[in-house]
Amino acid sequence: MSRPLDTVRHHPFWTSLAALVVLVVALALVWDWNWFRPMVAKKIADELQRSVTLQHFDVQHVLSAQPMLVFDGIAIGNPPNFPSGSETGTIQQLKVSIDLPALIGSFGRKIIVSQVAIERPQGDLRPGPNGNPNWMFAMAQDPTAADAPPPRIGAIVITDGDFRFAEPKLGADMRIKIRTEPATKGGDPQLVITAQGSYGEEPFSGTFRGGSILVLRDTKKPYPVELQARVGDTSIHLVGSLTDPEKLGGADLQLELQGQDLADLYKIFHVPLAPTPPFTLRGHLDYSGTHIRFHDFAGSVGESDLEGNFDVDRGYQRPLVSADLTSRSVRLADLGGFIGAPPGKETAPTEGTKQRAEHAKQNAKQTLLPDEPIDLQKVRSTDYRVHYRGQRVVTDWAPLDDIETNLSIDDGDIKLAPLDFKVGTGSIHSNIELDGRTNPIAAKVDVDFRQLDLRRIMRSTKIFDGVGTIGGRWEIDGQGNSLAQILGHSDGDLKLFMGNGNLSALLVNLAGLDIGGSLASLLGLPQKANINCMVSDFGLSDGVLGTKALVLDTDQANIFGKGTVNLRDEKIDFQISQEGKHVSIGALHAPIDITGSFKAPHVKPDPAALGARLGIAAALGAVFPPAALLPTIQLGLGTNHNCGALIAAAQAGEAPHQMPSSAPRVEGTPAPADTSARRQAPPMSAAPRSRQQAATPNP
Repeated sequence: MSRPLDTVRHHPFWTSLAALVVLVVALALVWDWNWFRPMVAKKIADELQRSVTLQHFDVQHVLSAQPMLVFDGIAIGNPPNFPSGSETGTIQQLKVSIDLPALIGSFGRKIIVSQVAIERPQGDLRPGPNGNPNWMFAMAQDPTAADAPPPRIGAIVITDGDFRFAEPKLGADMRIKIRTEPATKGGDPQLVITAQGSYGEEPFSGTFRGGSILVLRDTKKPYPVELQARVGDTSIHLVGSLTDPEKLGGADLQLELQGQDLADLYKIFHVPLAPTPPFTLRGHLDYSGTHIRFHDFAGSVGESDLEGNFDVDRGYQRPLVSADLTSRSVRLADLGGFIGAPPGKETAPTEGTKQRAEHAKQNAKQTLLPDEPIDLQKVRSTDYRVHYRGQRVVTDWAPLDDIETNLSIDDGDIKLAPLDFKVGTGSIHSNIELDGRTNPIAAKVDVDFRQLDLRRIMRSTKIFDGVGTIGGRWEIDGQGNSLAQILGHSDGDLKLFMGNGNLSALLVNLAGLDIGGSLASLLGLPQKANINCMVSDFGLSDGVLGTKALVLDTDQANIFGKGTVNLRDEKIDFQISQEGKHVSIGALHAPIDITGSFKAPHVKPDPAALGARLGIAAALGAVFPPAALLPTIQLGLGTNHNCGALIAAAQAGEAPHQMPSSAPRVEGTPAPADTSARRQAPPMSAAPRSRQQAATPNP
């Protein structure tokens, strides 16, 4: 027989249970959770290994699936090595909403924070007396926490965040403000960070915008990011998305860089680059593991275009930079920073304020060779593997067509192997090593001149013309930390040869000051001098380039050169003389002296020889008045040289001897002044030191 229903309803057990539930609910609703405040503060302090104070603690929405922990007046102290009583930061109020079903279902192992609301967080983030920053917490380095999954955070809401960030190693000191903005027009909420101050010891300003949902979102939906920043003269615009924002992975970003000088990027990315003119580059940025890649980029550097791929791998002892770069058109002056010269063409439309100041500084100097020292610390900090091709070279002074090189740097050892320039159908092939593992740098340069087209070379002068092929070699062993120092303390040889060809008569006649012939050439009259051969052989010893032999044998005249070019002091003491082979009326035939500095050379006739010849002309004019119209008459007593012997001697490293003229002088005519000086072999320079001796610094 069944029991009455009212008996069940009023059974003591159920009545007691119901009363207990009501009591628990009532306690939860009225319980003063602040009673747990000291324990909560201690737990946070133990986790952070910092002193922590908490003004108030509460639990809200206790009976919901999303209970909320409320922390008021949080203050986090600095590490022990900081001044006593100083604080890393404070938070006016922190609210944390927990997904209770997920927590209970995983027996406490799965913590899902559906929302974190932070009101007025403030901080002073900086390194302490021992250099350790106060924003690094021990909990982030606790090895016991490696097996436990981190809490999963959904949304973060930040109101009026205000931080000071300082890091002397980065040259950074800035004020950072953080806030979140609610969703608008069906979009997602945004995290907004603005910064103002300095970075890399340069003025800095920047704004970052990103989605506020950090982790708990559809992984197939990319996390949007946008960064606009300016560091000194360099502006950065980064926009795109991350598919794995928790690990900052899966980057699909477009990067645009603009600035006055690519070398300025060292202060931002700590990758040393050569000085350049103003630049604009746009490309795709992504990263994986230790690699950061800027690829498929294109833009301009000065008056040159530049495109290619750039990869930085920080997984080595020194970062490894790999790059494959191409320019369809490159102005050679834009590469001046690689040799320590002011980059870019002066007065070019692309010249920036920084380059204008550098050109003005260079123009104020008395010297011409670049003396900007190579920063060995930067060179040794990063390794490089770079291939560069310039398909068309633009220059106002050199007959170059294109450029191609492979650059490698290993622990400061710089190699350009090869560095090639095309010149018409020929080339200039170089191998260069600058060993920055030593101080000063030990330099070794080997340059081959291969089948250089004389017409291409002469055309670049816009004055002369000619046909022929030039070959030769230049070897340099030097030391120094700038181009000027290396050349000023170097040994080696320079040899250039040419076989049959022809040359504009202007060059020959100017060497002999044939006024009539020069004017004829300038007027475009077809005067050519056939070349039998050209031999130039110079010895380089301790920065002084001395003449072993310089002979240009043409059907019109023999041209000789002798003297020195001092690369150390940038002084020239050189003379060019001519020995005609035919009768020439109206010729002075005085040697040409080239003296002065590289920056301000002086080209003028030898005053003693010219004075003697003008005296002869005056005497003839006194005796024979019509002759006063003509400076003098030269009968042309020069003879052809044994070109094969000259070239063979120079190639063998011997001193080629010039063949003296043997034709007799016609009686009754004035003898050419200083004939013996022109017919003697040019003075030999001191023999260059050996490569081993060249490695020893000069006192």
